Amino acid sequence: MGTHDPYSAPSPFVQNKSLRTDAFIAFASAGNTASALRFMALLAQGINYFGPDGFPVTVRRVHTRPDGGPSHPHDVTQVEHYHDFCELVIVCGGRGLHVLKGESFPVTAGDVFVVQGQQAHYFRECEELILLNVMYNPDRLDLPVGLLRRLPGYSALFVLEPNFRRAHQFSSRLRLNRKYLGMAEALAERMDQEAAGQTRGHEALLQGLLLEMMVFLSRRYGESEATEARALLRMGQLISTLEQRFREPWTLEQMTRDTRLSRTSLLRVFRQATGQPPIDYLISLRVAAAMKLLRQTDQGITDIAFETGFTDSNYFARQFRRICGCTPSAFRRRAGTVN
Repeated sequence: MGTHDPYSAPSPFVQNKSLRTDAFIAFASAGNTASALRFMALLAQGINYFGPDGFPVTVRRVHTRPDGGPSHPHDVTQVEHYHDFCELVIVCGGRGLHVLKGESFPVTAGDVFVVQGQQAHYFRECEELILLNVMYNPDRLDLPVGLLRRLPGYSALFVLEPNFRRAHQFSSRLRLNRKYLGMAEALAERMDQEAAGQTRGHEALLQGLLLEMMVFLSRRYGESEATEARALLRMGQLISTLEQRFREPWTLEQMTRDTRLSRTSLLRVFRQATGQPPIDYLISLRVAAAMKLLRQTDQGITDIAFETGFTDSNYFARQFRRICGCTPSAFRRRAGTVN
């Protein structure tokens, strides 16, 4: 984009500046700062990186220039922007300031963080800053989120840390040493080659490499010693434990003890991580397990209720109907399993 006014010439990112300014004032006056900031930022659209029919995983390397010029087509690293996709940022060299929602955080080689869609951000005061941006759209990918959540570091790094970045002043970010940074760079380079080569089967390999990157970084985050990171990991550990031990009796009191959070904080943070309150999440895990048994076995419905963690078959039937829209018996008939 260079150092010229990014609004001065037509581009795929530019909308009318005066309209954005009016919208900014309107949202800011109403107290909606996040929406106001997005209206002043450019929209970086996935179609410009993945292509109109492209697989929604790709990589862009950025080596910032003193004049703010682009490293690749549609590079808006030093222009405030937001995405309609997610971006995993790996800082490979140099230094700079990452500006997120109006606040600046210093970044250096080894820093790794996730920018979720709709978060307005950019980089400034860059000194030989080198980035590897792994871009992906989770809404268009069949990611095994349930399995990923078994890693405490996944929920902490990919879901919770972006929401707590400002509160933690970026201290809960992932920091990689030189060895692990080199391994992450190598994985990203393989992804870049596959995305660029478009060889038959590249979609499957790209998704596999993205998963490998997520698992690798989640494991590294699980080793973090930073106080703020450990707090996020306790919540990640709770989610991981529920995924694997959903059959056990759980209470909110037990969860607050395990995470060292108040009841109010637990409910708020857990919903941020999963989109559900803890008990609803636990019930959804039990119902998912019951659905599998209803499809694959001829066990009685009461036995399935007890096996999946319910202590009352009537309560199980109500919760099953709430989530699935039908009774367990009707679900089994539709699935073609003999009772």
